[in-house]
Amino acid sequence: MFDVHKIREDFPILKREVNGKPLVYFDNAATSQTPQVVIDTIVDYYSNYNANIHRGVHTLSQEATDAYEVARKKVQQHFNAKHSHEIILTSGTTHSINIIATGFTHFLAEGDEIIVSALEHHSNIVPWQMLCDRTGAVLKVIPMNEEGELLMDVYDTLLSDKTKLVFTNHISNALGTINPIEEIIEKAHSVGAAVLIDGAQSCPHVKPDVQALDVDFYVASAHKLCGPTGVGMLYGKSEWLEKLPPYQGGGEMIEQVTFEKTTYAGLPHKFEAGTPNICGGIAFGAALDYMNAIGFDNIAAYEKELLDYGTKKLLEIEGLKIYGTSQNKTSVISFNLENIHPYDVGTIVDKLGIAVRTGHHCAQPIMDFYKIPGTVRASFSFYNTKEEIDALVEAVKRAKMMLS
Repeated sequence: MFDVHKIREDFPILKREVNGKPLVYFDNAATSQTPQVVIDTIVDYYSNYNANIHRGVHTLSQEATDAYEVARKKVQQHFNAKHSHEIILTSGTTHSINIIATGFTHFLAEGDEIIVSALEHHSNIVPWQMLCDRTGAVLKVIPMNEEGELLMDVYDTLLSDKTKLVFTNHISNALGTINPIEEIIEKAHSVGAAVLIDGAQSCPHVKPDVQALDVDFYVASAHKLCGPTGVGMLYGKSEWLEKLPPYQGGGEMIEQVTFEKTTYAGLPHKFEAGTPNICGGIAFGAALDYMNAIGFDNIAAYEKELLDYGTKKLLEIEGLKIYGTSQNKTSVISFNLENIHPYDVGTIVDKLGIAVRTGHHCAQPIMDFYKIPGTVRASFSFYNTKEEIDALVEAVKRAKMMLS
């Protein structure tokens, strides 16, 4: 049985107070909180077997190497990649995207086209703009509607034999919209284009199967999945990763080095130059174990309850507007109070111990579409409660009264 109160006991930070009030943490779309089991994994690493990996014959190095590679295997199994070498451990989603964007410099020519969606985080826009600057390729955009959904009929018209790459997020960080990635991938492949899916926002809520999706690249960050910051993953089909050049040069990514010529290591090490975030990678595996023990079906069902409850309660506040009203969305509510700046609402809510995000959420084109400076974003996780949502509603009411 899913018992949210028992789950909350796993998270030490949920016991603290902010401004004299019990912490209500609704900024999960930015980063999730960390359970004690993951914290213990980090402490255990630094206390008992802290060493560099893949390079030492001594016991600590071998133990650290084994633990790191076991974590890679856990990531492979979680995302159902065919091979563990298709999992590149990175510093996070942004790093993962830049590896691919830089690598495709070698495969694009002037006049080639790449497609992005209007719902993207800046990290899935800017690297592709930089790629276009380097190659002369043309960036095209799948537009969105008022509900925060992609216009898939327009997507059809954008695809052609000039299309080389398509990239979109699985779930919008700003609106919570779940994009139809299966359709996006299938149609891109029909014109011979490769597809990268930004899974940073989806992975806390669903369990992607990269083989079933037939996606070429899928990227995610551990800190959205109850893991530490500074670590994430890039999944890539073997045939693509073999073709792409290394992203960085240095130790670990080489086979042999002479002043005349260097040969590169095989996958996954070709893309893992330098000393990695060893502890972070191991803790990433522990976080996946923790979330899988709870069960992603359980998580999705409970978060749907929170989303429905929060939507209903917030809409009872006169003058409150929610942005992102797709029927197919996850537990994110972006909203504004009429004639009140979101920053002002967020500041008052914080004084009452409630953490929400305000601003454009690194998705400025979405805010430009709605002609607003930003939103207040409340993003729920499986350790949040309806009582916390009630506290948010009362805080928003107070902010409205003070600022109107």
